[in-house]
Amino acid sequence: MTTATWNGTVIAESDDIVLVEGNAYFPRASVREDVLRPSTTSTTCPWKGRASYFTIEVGGRTNPDAAWYYPQPKAAAAEITGRVAFWKGVEVR
Repeated sequence: MTTATWNGTVIAESDDIVLVEGNAYFPRASVREDVLRPSTTSTTCPWKGRASYFTIEVGGRTNPDAAWYYPQPKAAAAEITGRVAFWKGVEVR
């Protein structure tokens, strides 16, 4: 089982992980929706497409843009459709 933890709280947990470029992409259904806040941030990857971000909020603390996903990934990245990855201090084990 792979978990994503921030601020002492497990925010995602799954045994169905897709690894891309060293990042673990969790199924969206395995991520706690109550800790995700929409962000206006977006970035573009040449082969994956346009990424959107979430700010994580746990225990009154926020971690801006610490989760990302590709709403409509390019064909080369189809395996991460419906998945979320983490960074910025989120511990993935």
